[in-house]
Amino acid sequence: MAKDVIVACDFSSAEDCFRFLDRFSEEKPFVKIGMELYYAEGPAIVREIKRRGHKIFLDLKLHDIPNTVGKAMAVLSHLDADIVNLHAAGGSNMMKAAIEGLTRPDGSRPLLIAVTQLTSTDQNIMESELLIEKPLEDVVIAYAQNAASSGLDGVVCSPLEAGRVHDACGAGFLTVTPGVRFADGSAGDQKRVTTPRKARELGADYIVVGRPITQADDPTAAYRKCVKEFLE
Repeated sequence: MAKDVIVACDFSSAEDCFRFLDRFSEEKPFVKIGMELYYAEGPAIVREIKRRGHKIFLDLKLHDIPNTVGKAMAVLSHLDADIVNLHAAGGSNMMKAAIEGLTRPDGSRPLLIAVTQLTSTDQNIMESELLIEKPLEDVVIAYAQNAASSGLDGVVCSPLEAGRVHDACGAGFLTVTPGVRFADGSAGDQKRVTTPRKARELGADYIVVGRPITQADDPTAAYRKCVKEFLE
């Protein structure tokens, strides 16, 4: 299974995003298009970044009734993203409807992964706000097992949980892991974080890295450092 660094292009405009991507003369990073950029620019931004030769993780985190999610996924299937996602908390019927909607007439589809618990969530938030008293890691594993049994390809989780997800769902079940920072960097609003090297050791398949690269003084150098730590 190929591993990779996914750069979170959390920009508010296409202009800012392309200015960033144009700095990469030698590489074509795998990029994440999240809600901020997608809501600002619409489907055209996905098509243009794909035309430029980048793989795309379309990070819109769908979460609604099964019928709505299935129809929305049918629309997204035409954008040729490589990975799309939804919230596992929507339940098995929603996840199954998503796969059905995402699958094109020829049987092909992007990879579909489920968000377990956001890396900004910790045990205190789980218990005091979400009223979930189980240990956070156990909840992540249960959500991952639900996603696997629903036919999904993997989950979004913290690198700290990647190994247990593989133990529970198999080595081929993808773990896409945000919450990655360099050892000398700030955690920002993330609660469950680790370094690229530690994420590799913990078994993450893909790491998603945003601000440590996009806000670096030299983004290309930061990207290469991240790739070296995670892949080499």
